[in-house]
Amino acid sequence: MLSQKAKYGLRALVELARAGGTQLSAGELAARAGAPRKFLEAILLEMSRNQIVVSRRGKFGGYVLARAAGEITFAEVIRIIDGPLALAPCVSPRLGFRKCADCPDLATCTLREALLRARDATAAVLEAYTLADAAVSGAPEPLRTAL
Repeated sequence: MLSQKAKYGLRALVELARAGGTQLSAGELAARAGAPRKFLEAILLEMSRNQIVVSRRGKFGGYVLARAAGEITFAEVIRIIDGPLALAPCVSPRLGFRKCADCPDLATCTLREALLRARDATAAVLEAYTLADAAVSGAPEPLRTAL
C-alpha cells in the first residue's frame, strides 16, 4: 500500500513539474500538495539527497526538479520513499531480495508466481508514468480493470 508520505511526495513533485522550472517554496508546495509543511520538508530533504530535487536556501529559496519531469518516474519516487514495489521480498529484483522467513523453498512456493506477476504489472505501470505525465493530464485516463 502506498504510504501517506509517498502520496505527499508525489503530489509535491507533480506541482514542481507543473511549475516548469520555477522555484517553489516549501510552504507553497505544502499548500498545493495538501501536506503538513514540516513533514513535506523532511520528504523534500530525502528527495534532494536522491537527486530528485535541488533546494536553494535563503529568503528567496525553494525547490526545483533536478532533472526533467519526463525523466522522473513514479516508480523511482515510490522506491525512494517506501522501498521496493514488490509485495514480498522474494519477488523484489532490485531492493532487498531475500527468501521469505516462512517459505521452505522458493521453487515450490505457491504464492511466488502470483506475487511476481503483481510486482511486474505494478512496476510496468509506475516505471512508464512520469511526473510530466501527471503534470499535464492531472489524472491519467481510466484503466480498464477486471471486476
